[in-house]
Amino acid sequence: MPYDNEELEKFRLSGKILRETREEMRSYVKENMPVIDICEKVEGTIRTKGGKPAFPCNVSINEVTAHYTSPPGDTSTIPAGSTVKVDLGVQIDGYVTDTAFTVSFNPEGRSMANTAEQALKTATDSIHGGMQLGKIGTLIETTIRNRGFKPISNLTGHSVGRYLIHAGTSIPNVAQPLSLSKVKAGEVYAIEPFVTLPEAEGRVDDSPQETIYRLLKVKSVNNEYSKKLLKHIEGNFRTLPFAERWLIGVVPKEQHKAAFKELLKTKAVMSYPVFIEVTRKPVAQAEHTVLMKPDGCEILT
Repeated sequence: MPYDNEELEKFRLSGKILRETREEMRSYVKENMPVIDICEKVEGTIRTKGGKPAFPCNVSINEVTAHYTSPPGDTSTIPAGSTVKVDLGVQIDGYVTDTAFTVSFNPEGRSMANTAEQALKTATDSIHGGMQLGKIGTLIETTIRNRGFKPISNLTGHSVGRYLIHAGTSIPNVAQPLSLSKVKAGEVYAIEPFVTLPEAEGRVDDSPQETIYRLLKVKSVNNEYSKKLLKHIEGNFRTLPFAERWLIGVVPKEQHKAAFKELLKTKAVMSYPVFIEVTRKPVAQAEHTVLMKPDGCEILT
């Protein structure tokens, strides 16, 4: 649905905070640094600027493509020579913007990162209200393949909304000639090309690892500490994703593990699997959130 001026200003403020945070973080990511430092720096910077994280900062390394954030006590570091995707989001009163960038410490990865940025620019330069989704996918895929790389076929951009990161419409990164659906002027979309090597499968699959969670349904739970955690999640995150890191200290340390486990077991809370490229090839990503207009788009991030 089209947004009114007050709502659009919240999207714009969200995007401004996100854009500033992203640009500050580009030079922050270094080889051998702890991943948790990146997550906490991104999230802290967003809060300092007056926003709230719309989801946990994702730091996805090499073939890990999306949905990795540091769990509590994470000891992982950025490997030398790796390709690192940082995906971050801001919400203002629930109005979400989403962006991502790639830092690579090897020439091939930098070329993939540049290709992702070019595919994103090609899409944002051309997109407008009423444009068919399949045509957007064709533009992105053609740009990526013309530079000697391959898009990830089963990851997409998406519409965003209030307290919704994925609001129903998917923006393909590959040609879909049979898709007649269109983007609509007045709506807000995240466009995010993912790029991998030409010999890769170009698809992602779920890994067993899960580090990001979301409230699914408020349910009756037995454990008093589970109740307290659930109330905190509902009150602070609503329908937006969160990290287990964000819950530390809500209940006594010795009670946390059992309480959180009950929320998952009862399906009050769901988890997102970490995505990995099927053939374990490295992946790069770029992303903007845009407000669609009849004759183009306004880049919010």
